[in-house]
Formats: sequence, structure tokens, C-alpha cells
Amino acid sequence: MTYVVKPLPCDPSRIRGMSERMIISHYENNYGGAVKRLNLIDEQLSGLDFATAPGFLINGLKREQLIATNSMILHEVFFAGLGDESEPDATLKEALTRDFGSYERWRAEFVAMGKALGGGSGWVLLTWSARDRKLVNQWAPDHCHTLAGGVPILALDMYEHSYHIDYGAKAANYVDVFMAAINWPAVQRASREKETDAR
Repeated sequence: MTYVVKPLPCDPSRIRGMSERMIISHYENNYGGAVKRLNLIDEQLSGLDFATAPGFLINGLKREQLIATNSMILHEVFFAGLGDESEPDATLKEALTRDFGSYERWRAEFVAMGKALGGGSGWVLLTWSARDRKLVNQWAPDHCHTLAGGVPILALDMYEHSYHIDYGAKAANYVDVFMAAINWPAVQRASREKETDAR
């Protein structure tokens, strides 16, 4: 299967607090780069004789395949989550209250996790856990560590490439801007799809 770069789902000129230059750079270089890398890795794997290939080569390619695949998927969730300032609807607020105690408690935890990753790398994910049938905030230090069986519905990219052009080392400011730019209708659609799929 050949993977293609999906069109940018948000209007980069309308995201308050994030420059169009930063969003386009992130989209083209990091997301687009992951898609291109994944296609090259899959091409190499398709031509590999697994019966004779050395283990280090198989391990290396499969590791890079996982990194590129998760980078592609998480970036798609990240960009889908950006839009005009909005609020979650009553159904999603009820789900967040059910699973976190309150919407405010969820938000405080998600923000704190993002700020704790500032200056490092990784992701903060609002994830639907089909196993536990609930929403969870997940800390992912890189593209290889994600919740088994979980489906991210909101992704905050905390790698420096996602904020450095506009914010330099001020990662906490970027987290605040991201929280104000969440496209809640898109998150709600993703949440409903995942909960429906799990039934």
C-alpha cells in the first residue's frame, strides 16, 4: 500500500497564536516526511528475503516502520484537532466528566502533561481505550509508546518542531495556545466513531 499525504484539514492562516509558517513547516516537513519515509521503508521491506535477511536488518526496518507509521497517524490527529476556538459539546463534556471527574479536571491534567513535556519530546494524547471503555490521557515519550488498543482522538505534539519557530523555548505558551485552538467538533466526531466501533 502506498501512503499519501492527506490535505491539511485546518486553515493555517486562521489558527490564533500559531503562525502559518510554523504550521506549514510542521505539516510539510514532519508529517509529509513521515509519509514519504514510511513508503520508502515499506518498499525496502517488500523486497526483503526474510528467510535470509539478518536479524538486525529486519529489526531496524520494522522499528523504523513503527516510528514512521505512528508519526503519520499522530500528526493526522494533531492537525485535525486544530481550528477555530470552540468548546466540547454536552455529550463529550459528559464523557470527560464521567472519566475524569469533570471537564476542568481533564483539561488541567492534559495541560499539565503538555507543559511537563516542554523542552523534551513526545505527545500528549486524549485516547479512547476500547478495553476499558473510557477516555484516558496518555503520555507518549516518542512515536513507539502508545496505549495498546487505544485510539487517539486529540493529539498535542510536544516535539520542538511543533512550536520552536513561534515560541522558541516557551513550550508552556504553545500548550496554552493549542488548548484555545482545539477543533472540538472534529474531536467529537472522532470520539463518537470510536465509541460506536467499540459497541
